[in-house]
Amino acid sequence: MSHPAAAGPLTHRRVLNIAVPIVLANITVPILGLVDTGVVGQLGEAAPIGAVGLGAVVLTTVYWIFGFLRMGTTGLVAQARGAGDAAESGAILTRSMMVGLGAGLAMITLQAPLIWAAFAIAPASDQVESLARDYLAIRIWGAPATISLYALTGWLIATERTRGVLVLQFWINGLNIGLDLWFVLGLGWGVQGVAIATLIAEWSGLVFGLWLCRAAFSGRQWRDWARVFDRARIRRMMQVNGDIMLRSVVLQASFTSFLFIGAGFGDVDLAANQVLLQFLAVIAYGLDGFAFAAEALVGQAVGARSLAAMRRAGGMTSLWGFGTAVGLALGFWALGPLAIDIMARDPAVQETARIYLPYVVAAAIISLGAYMLDGIYIGATGTRQMRNTVLFSALCYAGALWLLVPAFANHGLWAALLLFNALRGVALAVLYPGLERQCFPTHRPAPQA
Repeated sequence: MSHPAAAGPLTHRRVLNIAVPIVLANITVPILGLVDTGVVGQLGEAAPIGAVGLGAVVLTTVYWIFGFLRMGTTGLVAQARGAGDAAESGAILTRSMMVGLGAGLAMITLQAPLIWAAFAIAPASDQVESLARDYLAIRIWGAPATISLYALTGWLIATERTRGVLVLQFWINGLNIGLDLWFVLGLGWGVQGVAIATLIAEWSGLVFGLWLCRAAFSGRQWRDWARVFDRARIRRMMQVNGDIMLRSVVLQASFTSFLFIGAGFGDVDLAANQVLLQFLAVIAYGLDGFAFAAEALVGQAVGARSLAAMRRAGGMTSLWGFGTAVGLALGFWALGPLAIDIMARDPAVQETARIYLPYVVAAAIISLGAYMLDGIYIGATGTRQMRNTVLFSALCYAGALWLLVPAFANHGLWAALLLFNALRGVALAVLYPGLERQCFPTHRPAPQA
């Protein structure tokens, strides 16, 4: 049975209404990191800065693994919404919240081995490690809230309530910044003050997020336990989330290897790469908005059993993504040297970063396919293909590193990264006809005249 689109006809305004708040929400993320660093920097010692930075990286890395909860929730809820199945939409959120709370509680229970493993992998001075342990011992209690927020964010994106995502991010980060200033500069709580501020912001964000998602809890569907614990639906959710998690781990490992290998080329190349990686983050922030729009709109089209709507959603969001990518590429080409000079004062780092800047310009265009097709596949829950293409691309990336880095050093490293992103997009594009057949097995193409 076909269902009408959940939110009316697909228009450019509708795409922008989903995408723009996500882009703005992304902008708030680095601001919080800057404030955290700046506040502890006022203490006049290096150790607190290192402790907050190290502790935040440890938790961010662990939390990043649970990003599958955001993506899986978006795809499944969008399809339920497109099918007009409000009961399943609420049940999916309940299942996802259970996963988030359970994972967070597991992290609290296993905090001792987790923290031990973190410092075994990334050892630090005794003072930094001691302060970082204090930081982590407080922050770990926010794990259930932080991971559950992935589920709430996924539900908001799927239901096209991305302004709620923006308001939620402003609330969490704004409260965090305000408490940072009070606890550290006003009360003198130091590193522990930064941790307590973040903990309060995380739990208040969970409460606010639940309120923003109150439509999911307006009936009894969210506590329809027969539906919530339905084996077939749980199995599908586990398959979708498992594929995304494996894909995310491989993706993170590939990008981490870029950092580690780059560190072997000396301090100047390492610093230059760090500057340019901030530009890559800007590209991600810009394209994420339209990729998320694709997740929601493609998912709804699949749920509504409309191949035409799926194609239109994928094409329209990708068109905006392409325009954004071109704009970013031109912006980096024209303003990149100025941005490099602002971010790095060392003349050697400035000169080296300019040498590798063209790779960033190219990355804005080359990465477009991977970002947009990821969004389309998430919406269609084609997660098995996503997993397989990332594995294939990562193997090719490893081969490129082996061949190019010894001969071309940092140039080879950047070329391998571009190849990795290009292959992700190409592989997903090659498999796309199969995705349509998977989503619409009864569809038959029109006969040729």
